[in-house]
Amino acid sequence: MTIPGFGYQRIEVADGVSLNAAVGGQGSPIVLLHGFPQTHLIWRHVAASLATDHTVICPDLRGYGDSDKPAETDGTTYSKRTMAADIVALAEALGHSQFALVGHDRGALVAFRAGLDHPDKITHLACLDVLPTLDMWDAMHGVNAAVAFHLYLMAQPPGLPEQLIASAPDAFFGYFLDLWIKDPAAIPTDVRAAYLKASREAIPSIVADYRASAGVDITHDREDLAAGNKLTMPVAVVQQDWGSALGFDAAALWSAWAPNLHHSTTTAGHFMAEESPEEITKTIRSLTD
Repeated sequence: MTIPGFGYQRIEVADGVSLNAAVGGQGSPIVLLHGFPQTHLIWRHVAASLATDHTVICPDLRGYGDSDKPAETDGTTYSKRTMAADIVALAEALGHSQFALVGHDRGALVAFRAGLDHPDKITHLACLDVLPTLDMWDAMHGVNAAVAFHLYLMAQPPGLPEQLIASAPDAFFGYFLDLWIKDPAAIPTDVRAAYLKASREAIPSIVADYRASAGVDITHDREDLAAGNKLTMPVAVVQQDWGSALGFDAAALWSAWAPNLHHSTTTAGHFMAEESPEEITKTIRSLTD
């Protein structure tokens, strides 16, 4: 499946690694990053709206969709630092030395890392429905952590997680598509089928992405925290109000990283770019325009 009206390119971003990207519109550039268990198609509504006056770039992340899926080698192949460098290289290959960056879920963690590692490249940053990696793990404790069982499963050493998921991939990935949505009609049957197919074909790389967030990504975040590094650009965060349910102040956690922060909550489900595209488009425009 494709985003109507968008052209598609495969762009090499690192040695032997190319990303699939949908590109449309004209104007100041905005890069939109998807999350789990999805592809760039999550942005089909938002991208079409933004493309009326922006150049909109929607890649499949490394390891997802139609982008390359290199084998994990040294524990950093799917670090958010590596994946963020992919996005900077992609934008530069398309002629953009600076750009606004929006990420959802896993893509938001990549966007967060890009903002810390490449502050001269990222003019504006928006993150949808995540906490920074360090704060995410700290927020998960006791029985409340059961809602994020997949984080713990995919944090295990290589072998068992991949085997378990591969034994029933549609049940595993479909579980999250069902659990995290409030309006099932927001993901039509054909789009759901595309997400499931893409996920079935990417089990090792998806697990490697999650495993990195229980390892090297934590190291990188701790280093930035110790150095006092912050997100220097304007930052917008939209989340479900799960902080109140799990006992933490999401806005305060984000403020520690982003001094210039606009934080808001939504009544939409996790897949808010599909469930409430007008709301998300408005948020992006209010940040960037």
